[in-house]
Amino acid sequence: MKTTLTPERSAASRDALRRANTAFARVYPGESPQRQPVHTVYGGAHLFRANTARKMGDIALASLRDHAADGAQLAHGLGLPQHGGFAQRVYARVVDKLEREPVEDFRLDFEDGYGHRPDAEEDAHAVSAAQEVARGLEQGTLPPFIGIRVKSFTEELYARASRTLDLFVTALLEHTGGRLPPSFVVTLPKVTVPEQVTALAHLLSELESVHGLPSGALMLELMVETPQALFDARGRPHLRSLVEAGEGRCSHVHLGSYDYTAALNVSAHVQGMLHPACDYLRDTVQVLLAGTGVRLSDGATTVMPVGPHRKQGDTPLLPTQRRENTDAVHRAWQVAYRNTRHSLERAYYQGWDLHPAQLPVRYAAVYAFFLEGLEPSSQRLKAFVDKAAQATMLGGVFDDAATGQGLLNFFLRGLACGALTEEEVRATGLTLEELHRRSFRAIVEARATPSR
Repeated sequence: MKTTLTPERSAASRDALRRANTAFARVYPGESPQRQPVHTVYGGAHLFRANTARKMGDIALASLRDHAADGAQLAHGLGLPQHGGFAQRVYARVVDKLEREPVEDFRLDFEDGYGHRPDAEEDAHAVSAAQEVARGLEQGTLPPFIGIRVKSFTEELYARASRTLDLFVTALLEHTGGRLPPSFVVTLPKVTVPEQVTALAHLLSELESVHGLPSGALMLELMVETPQALFDARGRPHLRSLVEAGEGRCSHVHLGSYDYTAALNVSAHVQGMLHPACDYLRDTVQVLLAGTGVRLSDGATTVMPVGPHRKQGDTPLLPTQRRENTDAVHRAWQVAYRNTRHSLERAYYQGWDLHPAQLPVRYAAVYAFFLEGLEPSSQRLKAFVDKAAQATMLGGVFDDAATGQGLLNFFLRGLACGALTEEEVRATGLTLEELHRRSFRAIVEARATPSR
């Protein structure tokens, strides 16, 4: 067929387009293929022990059994659906999770959860906490993800924060023979200017160099807790500059809902994760970082699920006291459940937990979310894969891989956290081998290629 445009005539524009597309793909690589934890538990670094995760799981199980002995009681406490054994299925999976892997991510906190202490005391805690992490690594008792949160890199706190980082990493590597826990990360709070992030990145690079670690072994994550982290002094979007200042080390951005709303002068009695200002924060961070591969995490529910009555010695609580405790715990659980569902529905798949008794509701909310979406998502993904493979085999161009990848990510997340079983995932028509490719396009291309 006759055409007008020759390769020579379009060569210059084609080369420019290729460079632009390549640059775009480099800046926006898309969803990270690595597992993302559904939560991060923050706890004072001075309290951390090698078996902390297991102890938290035991406390969480005790709280669940005390205040929701079965699926029906959990459904009553949280407002879960009960038809078709749904609540019992959620309950059984929560119990299994708390027995098997109660904490997915833990952050040893040297900031708000630790406070300001004499230098000698924080020095000692930095070393002892590192020793406990090393012991947990040796014993296999650490969560899959772990790290530390240092103080902010303001003028007043930089020296203290950088010394704690140095002491902790040095002691950790000394006691592990130079080995880091998998997915170890350093959290930098209250970030306001790129230079704070660059300073941390350079410190991590120096530690890697001195201790013989591979470049990039020490990752960092940022906390957005002020309006100044979103926009600079001239009102221009600022968050991407903060992430880029990490020089490729920034894996996550966490939202600090309460510090953020306080910075906006929101009155304390109406602060909370459902405040409209927090939705603006979520949406803005999401838009600014979409497609970059940086993972997002929402903030914490600060209402603790703890009853007003404590057992004194061997004296059991009165029936009225037990009821009041359960009522208080259920009220706190309901707040946490609403907050977690709100985050999930806005594509924030990770959040903070501050107390072991929050773990049952975290997993219940996450599991209910994935189980509710299981059947329609299974049908959509199966139809999508079949349609894509057919288009490819017929020589067509299937350019909606992003939608297919989004459906695939639903199952990858659900399987990783224990919300979905392998059998439920296979109902999509995908094999586990295909699922583990973690790429919708790769699955379609493999199905379209005749086996030899």
